[in-house]
Amino acid sequence: MTETPSQTVGPYLSIGLTWEDGPYVVAADAPGGFWIRGEVRDGAGALVPDALVETWQADPDGQFGAAFRGFGRCPTDDDGRYAIRTRKPGVVLSADGAPQAPHLDVSVFARGLLHRVVTRIYFADEPANATDPVLSSVPEDRRPTLIATRADDGYRFDIHLQGNDETVFFRV
Repeated sequence: MTETPSQTVGPYLSIGLTWEDGPYVVAADAPGGFWIRGEVRDGAGALVPDALVETWQADPDGQFGAAFRGFGRCPTDDDGRYAIRTRKPGVVLSADGAPQAPHLDVSVFARGLLHRVVTRIYFADEPANATDPVLSSVPEDRRPTLIATRADDGYRFDIHLQGNDETVFFRV
């Protein structure tokens, strides 16, 4: 019997996974809308030009439903950059009822990965970060890898797949 080698999740992301409205969780002119922009880097620090960043989030009231799309998907460009137009989500409750700070759930698909990696984006200017149960469970010196910083047109969040600055990823 011959074994078939494992297949990675990339680099053929453009086949059926991308679409024109993918980066727009909200319309370009939506009130409260902003961009989250960043780069995806590999373990050597090189930009990853064939990754896909996917976000899920609650609406500003902390609800999930048909009235708010809450989903974005953006492939990286030739320079490893992605951009998703969204607005700040509301507070959601964890399984035990504890409030979680506004955040985006993020999946990253890229060459060399056998499975997607999952992380979160928190917002630097959000006071609720101090009591978020998930963020608090991450060692303090690693928390900055989960926090987007303010930028001119929204926030910046870079994703490092490996290395010294590796983004914290969660087992789901």
